[in-house]
Amino acid sequence: MVELTTWSAGDLQAIASADEFHIAPRRANGKTGTPTWIWSVAVDTTLYVRPYHGTKSSWYQSALQIGTGVVESGGTNYQVRFTPVDDEALMARVDEAYRSKYAGSTYLPPMLAPGPRTTTVAITPTS
Repeated sequence: MVELTTWSAGDLQAIASADEFHIAPRRANGKTGTPTWIWSVAVDTTLYVRPYHGTKSSWYQSALQIGTGVVESGGTNYQVRFTPVDDEALMARVDEAYRSKYAGSTYLPPMLAPGPRTTTVAITPTS
């Protein structure tokens, strides 16, 4: 099987424009976790997410520990890889994407706060 490392333009646009997005990292036992609704944004050709509760988020802990899982948007499931982001310039661009997509939401300021911000995760397709 060929492993994909970037989203198709159509898939990325569909996911980025939707409010509906669920994330389900694999657990240590190999099973996929319970899907969790979460915000997502796209920057260039990559999808990014942040856990509202920072490092305390169970999906985030599993995503970093195992590194793979499933995301669902618009009724389509995607097998994915999770990669932590530690590039300050990139996190600033992700901040701007959050500001643009979720402007006016009372949940936006917490997503830009240090806890969630420093736990930014890149999501790339694997198949």
